[in-house]
Amino acid sequence: MPEPTSAATCLFCRIVAGEIPATIVHDDDDILAFRDIAPRAPTHILVIPKRHVASAADLTEESAPLAGRLLLTAARIAVEEGIAADGYRLVSNVGRWGGQTVDHLHVHLMGGRTFTWPPG
Repeated sequence: MPEPTSAATCLFCRIVAGEIPATIVHDDDDILAFRDIAPRAPTHILVIPKRHVASAADLTEESAPLAGRLLLTAARIAVEEGIAADGYRLVSNVGRWGGQTVDHLHVHLMGGRTFTWPPG
């Protein structure tokens, strides 16, 4: 089993710290959003909490306001990106079998094309 990711070694924490460049589309006290470097849709943005949380499985009652802000921010960005009217997809993968490849809670905001179901 791989070592758990710490905030010091986390790819997304390093983006938050400015150590790794990213195309930022939103930045506030708690949330950062940036364009995915390997987009799966015409619009593909990752929305993350600035505080290190490994995945949605690690959210607690105390982090409910942060989780809410994450989703509200994604919805606001969808409007700003012009994809809200036609619809978009929000995805948060959890764990290896769920497809999570970066151990930092993130929501994929994808739009600009039709999606199918089930996703895979």
